Amino acid sequence: MIVGIGVDVVDIERFRQQLERTPALRERLFVPSERGLNTRSLAARFAAKEAIAKAIGAPVGMNWQHCTIEVDDTGAPSVVVDGTVADAARARGVETWHLSISHDGGLATAMVVAEGRARTGSK
Repeated sequence: MIVGIGVDVVDIERFRQQLERTPALRERLFVPSERGLNTRSLAARFAAKEAIAKAIGAPVGMNWQHCTIEVDDTGAPSVVVDGTVADAARARGVETWHLSISHDGGLATAMVVAEGRARTGSK
């Protein structure tokens, strides 16, 4: 069952400028294994993290360090969550993430589907 979806688009040049204006942003948004990537890849990962936040209802207090985008040997991206992001995902019933990221023509984009079980109980 789909419990959330998220989409985000990032202008790569604008993102590069923001990273230059605010150097601490790189450390705030990305885990150490992501920080050395080129701007295009960072923009795509940021789009993915934004899409993930949207899929779980953009929880207040979300720590960007608690969401990592990994890529396997074939280039397929995957989502790894812990801490605040894992807590929010668990509260929504998320068990599996499906992620697609791309960058072309000066834009980075990401689409995520959060899949899991239906939440039970009254609101």
